[in-house]
Amino acid sequence: MCVSGSDGGGRSPGKASAIKAGAQRPAEDAEKLQRESREEAFIMGNWFVNNWFSAIIISVWMGLNIFLFVYFYLFYQYEEEFFYTRHLLGSALAWARAPAAVLNFNCMLILLPVCRNLLSLLRGSFVRCSRTMRKQLDKNLTFHKLVAYMIALMTAVHMIAHLLNVEWYNNSRQGVYDKLSTALSNLEDDPVNKTTFLNPIRKNDIDPQQIPTYFVFTSIAGLTGVIITLALILIITSSMEVIRRSYFEVFWYTHHLFIIFFAGLVIHGIGYIVRRQEDESAEPHDPHFCYNRTEDWGRIPECPVPQFEGGPAQTWYYVLAPMIIYLCERLLRFIRYNQNVQYRKIVMRPSKVLELQLVKKGFRMDVGQYVFLNCPAISQLEWHPFTMTSAPEENFFSVHIRSAGDWTEKLIDIMQKLPEGAQGPKMGVDGPFGTASEDVFDYEVSMLVGAGIGVTPFASILKSIWYKFKDNDPNLRTRKIYFYWLCRETHAFEWFADLLKAQEKEMEDRGMGDFLTYKLFLTGWDQSHANYVMVNVDRETDVVTGLKQKTHYGRPNWDKEFEEVRKENPTSVVGTFLCGPEVLGKVLEKKCGKFSDVDPRKTKFYFNKENF
Repeated sequence: MCVSGSDGGGRSPGKASAIKAGAQRPAEDAEKLQRESREEAFIMGNWFVNNWFSAIIISVWMGLNIFLFVYFYLFYQYEEEFFYTRHLLGSALAWARAPAAVLNFNCMLILLPVCRNLLSLLRGSFVRCSRTMRKQLDKNLTFHKLVAYMIALMTAVHMIAHLLNVEWYNNSRQGVYDKLSTALSNLEDDPVNKTTFLNPIRKNDIDPQQIPTYFVFTSIAGLTGVIITLALILIITSSMEVIRRSYFEVFWYTHHLFIIFFAGLVIHGIGYIVRRQEDESAEPHDPHFCYNRTEDWGRIPECPVPQFEGGPAQTWYYVLAPMIIYLCERLLRFIRYNQNVQYRKIVMRPSKVLELQLVKKGFRMDVGQYVFLNCPAISQLEWHPFTMTSAPEENFFSVHIRSAGDWTEKLIDIMQKLPEGAQGPKMGVDGPFGTASEDVFDYEVSMLVGAGIGVTPFASILKSIWYKFKDNDPNLRTRKIYFYWLCRETHAFEWFADLLKAQEKEMEDRGMGDFLTYKLFLTGWDQSHANYVMVNVDRETDVVTGLKQKTHYGRPNWDKEFEEVRKENPTSVVGTFLCGPEVLGKVLEKKCGKFSDVDPRKTKFYFNKENF
């Protein structure tokens, strides 16, 4: 009997297909896993190629931190001169002193990444060095944050250990522990050199429960420790992204508590709280022989009364040089603040963007650099960073300031109320300071990505290119630029469109239309705008910008963009520059690693981001 649709073996074709598909699925899954593993390995390899020097620096820094912690932990845990101190405190002694050594090391480093004049000087010294070396200087704030996190962690460990130490010192003073602890705590001050005692808690005539609190708030070490910790908590919490962006003034003022932090740090150790046994060659006191003979101390030659001393304060050895460098930075800022700055032009651009064209004697800049501005009419202390939008070839420097907080809103309000042609309020200018964008002309091909007002450094770059072409600069190495600008509002394009139009015409006149490829992305629009675009879709120029290049709607497909750049430049080194949010930076950095080729003869992408 034949069954309709069956094969010669009596099996259904559908079942046979299912069995075959089931057999193929594990093979396909295995192939997919292998492909994903190869891709991940490829991305990791590219990441290492792009970030190997950063990885070495972080590894060396972390290695030094671990070495210092382990070395001082073992020193205080096993050194004989702390034999009696360890008897009172146990391992908490080592757990307090090891973090202190790491704290000293990191407090030496914390100020250096924010010495911008020093970094600009080093960038200038590295002009002839590899771009890998210079790129590390552009990650100064990242390193600054890493050091701050280490300081916070070590402060927490150091503080907890010392709180336990104070409690155990007090218990020993009250006779809670063994006979040796009581004897060590009852050693009196020597009337001549004041070095006999070991237990720093000397007061014994108040409620024992209140003694630790009394000691913390009356001793130099305790009081400065409380002040340092509170200052550090305020500094770190006010540095959170949400605080820094929404309440910049809070971040700015609380960050200057670092002055109190360093002042307290320098004098924190002069109380000689952690004490060691003195080295007495004439009358040695062997703790291993005498520790269980407390009643014979001072009565037999082998066991004289042990003498103790506090170690000298050492933090200032570490922080003195960085503090001097930072003071020089502030002195230079003060000198620049008092230099005369003239307003060349004050212009209100669309989307509440203020353009200031300023003139300052002796001022020299490079593309992509930034300055700090201070307006005493708003605040004597606040300095805010702004990337310059002018070109080095111009006889003035300009900044574009978007309303993004109390300070910028007040400045824009002051400028709007000025009479026509009047000079603005006194303006202090500190800088210019170097950034990653300075290296844009060191690459054959550059990808410039700006988000919103983050387009400002690229305005400087594009203007400078215009001047270089105009002057037929023979030193211009760059042969191709890809420019991407992401904006939420249509009006934001207006103030920058004129520059792009001039660039567009300049390139066409010189027969170099392929030199600059730019793409504008509008990430926010309403229905009325969409309808207007649909009606005017056949126009030769874009309805938003008036440029020949039409505006794209939505966010870029970065995989597609990077693949296109790689195909058009198969053997080039491509510098990718971003001035925009951190989230976009992480995406672009990942794409640079993904689309870079391990083969040095093929396309490589190097990621660079503006940091303030």
